Amino acid sequence: MNHLDALPPWAAILVAVFVLLGALFAFIGSVGLLRLENFYQRVHAPTLGTTLGTFFMLAGSITCFSVLHGRPIFYEILIGVFLTLTTPITLMLLVRAALYRDREEGSQDVPRKLPGE
Repeated sequence: MNHLDALPPWAAILVAVFVLLGALFAFIGSVGLLRLENFYQRVHAPTLGTTLGTFFMLAGSITCFSVLHGRPIFYEILIGVFLTLTTPITLMLLVRAALYRDREEGSQDVPRKLPGE
């Protein structure tokens, strides 16, 4: 006997939709990582795609365990909070480091420094 046998059909369908949407968005972000041309374009696809994919996965998990336990389960929201805080910070640090490196190397593909920088 599996504990998921106790999950009602409506909840199982909802969880399945959330998990499939999460997998789809994570896949789209991964494909964007492969298809885009340069680093500055590549950093956006995986960060946006996998973040949205993770949120759908968390929604499916919260739905599943809330229905199974018969009470709201919200501690998994911490995963979403930490992901929301760390992903943009990591993106900004990576892009700033790449921009600094490309400017030091004299690459023509990056914008010039503004007078206040």
